[in-house]
Amino acid sequence: MTTAASRRSDRRISPVFVGIVAVTAVTGWAAWTGFAAQPGIAVFLFVTAAWIVSLCLHEYAHARTALHSGDISIGAKGYLTLNPLKYTHALLSIVLPVIFVIMGGIGLPGGAVFIERQRIQGRWKHSLISAAGPLTNVLFAAVCTAPFWLHALDGVPRDFQYALAFLALLQVTAAILNFLPMPGLDGYGVIEPWLSYNIRRQVEPFAPFGLLAVFAILWIPSVNGVFFDAIDSILNGLGIDDIHRYCGQELYRFWQGSTEFCSVSP
Repeated sequence: MTTAASRRSDRRISPVFVGIVAVTAVTGWAAWTGFAAQPGIAVFLFVTAAWIVSLCLHEYAHARTALHSGDISIGAKGYLTLNPLKYTHALLSIVLPVIFVIMGGIGLPGGAVFIERQRIQGRWKHSLISAAGPLTNVLFAAVCTAPFWLHALDGVPRDFQYALAFLALLQVTAAILNFLPMPGLDGYGVIEPWLSYNIRRQVEPFAPFGLLAVFAILWIPSVNGVFFDAIDSILNGLGIDDIHRYCGQELYRFWQGSTEFCSVSP
């Protein structure tokens, strides 16, 4: 009886996550209706809350896939409750990605759920567990961009369009960065099961520094230009133009007070 109750509680959605979703809904409504005196504040809160929701869903996808692949310890760790406070590295998984969004407007991937890989048999299962997280970002991006590529923007308030465009930018960058085959990122986790034992042993010490290496490489101007050109091409292909991306980021950074252009843009 106690075991059954414990298992139910292990999978019950956390009030913390429900609260984040509620903030997303309320601030999304404020951005849609223009309720806020400063639209940038509503956009900032909406995008930040929605970004945290996507981070929680990203980690949940890893955990849920691991559970069905054989790691029955996932539930006891609280990963199925969608509570970000249960993550192994809450700072890296939630706080740091939000700071990067505020500072640079880029979707930072973060690793949080500890999976007992020895419980899982089969290389395909290991690859799928790693791929599940960034695929969630791809799905989130598809939802955010749907009004644009479906040409269904009639009746959608301008500020809300900008918010969706910036949120889509975050999801696309997060998916691409996560899928890079760099040790410590999900992309490497997808291919790792297929590598020889010797290669995996040689690469393993570099895993904690994989994300730092990615950002060091992106700091190179030529690489940075190619990366964001690729992001622009993807978003253009999904119907999000430069104005929407620019204004989304400018509204999000409302404290800079540079939204005059966006307030008169069509």
